Amino acid sequence: MPAYKAPLRDISFVMNELLESEKLYQNLPGYEEATADLMNAIVEEGAKFAENVLSPLNQSGDEEGCHWSEEGVTTPQGFAEAYKQYVENGWPALSASVEDGGQGMPNLLGIVINEMAGTANWSWLMYPGLSHGAVKTIEEHGDPEQKHRYLTKLVQGEWTGTMCLTEAHCGSDLGLLRTKAEPRADGSYAITGTKIFISAGDHDMADNIVHIVLARLPDAPAGTKGISLFIVPKVNVNEDGSLGERNAVTCASIEKKMGIKASATCVMNFDGATGYLIGPPNRGLNCMFTFMNTARIGTAIQGLAHGQLAYTGALAYAKERLAMRSLTGPKNPDGPADPIIVHPNVRRMLLTQKAFVEGSRAFLYFLAQQGDIVDAGNEEQAKAADDLMALLTPIGKAFVTETGYEAANIGVQVYGGHGFIREWGMEQIVRDARISMLYEGTTGIQALDLLGRKVIGSGGKLLLGFTSIIDEFCAANEGAEFVSELKAYKDEWLGLSMKIGEAAMQNPDEAGSASVDYLMYSGYVTLAYFWARMALVAQRKIEEAQGDVSFYEAKLMTARFYYERLLPRTVSLKQTMLSGADNLMQMPEALFEF
Repeated sequence: MPAYKAPLRDISFVMNELLESEKLYQNLPGYEEATADLMNAIVEEGAKFAENVLSPLNQSGDEEGCHWSEEGVTTPQGFAEAYKQYVENGWPALSASVEDGGQGMPNLLGIVINEMAGTANWSWLMYPGLSHGAVKTIEEHGDPEQKHRYLTKLVQGEWTGTMCLTEAHCGSDLGLLRTKAEPRADGSYAITGTKIFISAGDHDMADNIVHIVLARLPDAPAGTKGISLFIVPKVNVNEDGSLGERNAVTCASIEKKMGIKASATCVMNFDGATGYLIGPPNRGLNCMFTFMNTARIGTAIQGLAHGQLAYTGALAYAKERLAMRSLTGPKNPDGPADPIIVHPNVRRMLLTQKAFVEGSRAFLYFLAQQGDIVDAGNEEQAKAADDLMALLTPIGKAFVTETGYEAANIGVQVYGGHGFIREWGMEQIVRDARISMLYEGTTGIQALDLLGRKVIGSGGKLLLGFTSIIDEFCAANEGAEFVSELKAYKDEWLGLSMKIGEAAMQNPDEAGSASVDYLMYSGYVTLAYFWARMALVAQRKIEEAQGDVSFYEAKLMTARFYYERLLPRTVSLKQTMLSGADNLMQMPEALFEF
């Protein structure tokens, strides 16, 4: 397994030079303390924790896995101790509000810390990772008593949180869920049902686990309109905040999985467990989207994380592994062969990883900044940022995880046969990355959300909100490298959206058939915008002879690779998305037999 080394130079470049975070936060109420110096210092400390504490547990945790017993789940050796250190260092509270016991730093910083921790050890990050969504949900929808009882403990990491949505028979179609909530005389509810695929549903790392659970009230209408949301603690909480008796919540089993084996994925039984309604009755799915959107950005980070770790390993191996001679003559004349990094095909693979990773980092940090604007900006700023997040979150979640998985597979390919062997750790990265395209909404679900709800459903308004930003950038930097190409792709994106929207009005299957290709096309154009921006910053730094010129030259070269080698993938995506629904839907179901 490659030892994790945080890409601090690139993180700093995106935060400070590209996105000018200090300038933003000096103008957002409550974030004025988030100076570049302070944020850099926090990131550097986070890197030490990721590199020195979490990374050494990554491969051993995968090999050991979790242990189930009737008493509960035990995590791999070292995991609980790492979590204790994580809490003692104050990391869970970093970007939570001061009123709830947090440190009041921007969401962006929390995303950066999670990127580093997740790249070092994604399985471990799953345990505290969903707590952020639980905190957001209770903050936004909980009543004063619920906030008082649960928030501080969750914020400070003494307790962790989960989201309990899925049931065995319904998967992503939550309108079919059967978990029941029976009202009690004291105002609480008896929650009865079974949830599956519950990440960190049980473990030995925290004193309590706060489950956010979807269930149906007795008089609830059918479908998604009849779902309510409940807080169900593993251990009941007394009025004074102390822990009481164990609730009727148990982990029936843990899944045997392809990857993230050190993360406990649980089947959870609720046997008349005590729960508390959060938000209005029958509006649970609306409230849960607060949690799900937070989790989707977190999952997008997983694509970045596994791409980064695979690139780290592949680059080191390509520099050391000797095989054959360069086609243009020996580059290592004193050795028996040249390092494989001299070969064009290996360069192609490494640059693909690098372009996806660095482009995705810029994209997701920008998205995190929009979350901060939603939280602290004025009404107009918050509305614009919220609209941007509505459009870009499904692209970020799906596109970055798809390309992150591609980068992980490339890592195995660079190693050749050694990549297939367990001891090198590259195959673990692929196994761990695979889930990212499935949970928190599959790529197909995200694509339908993007095209159906966000683009067509808004009449193109949300898309125009982002493309107008691209327009402003292009107008302000006319003549700069990549700008004319970016503008052409933006125009084509709008035209394709209109064509598919018109076709979908005649036949809704046209949207479904185009959706995944449309999302991937949208992702490539979105990254093209961020690569054009990064290239412009790099070009100016080179001209001004500021900083490490070689770093900026690498940015420019990677941008050119992206525009010349990866962005042209949109040509085939355009053709397939416009080919229509008939080639998918004409074949009768019976003819799928073999």
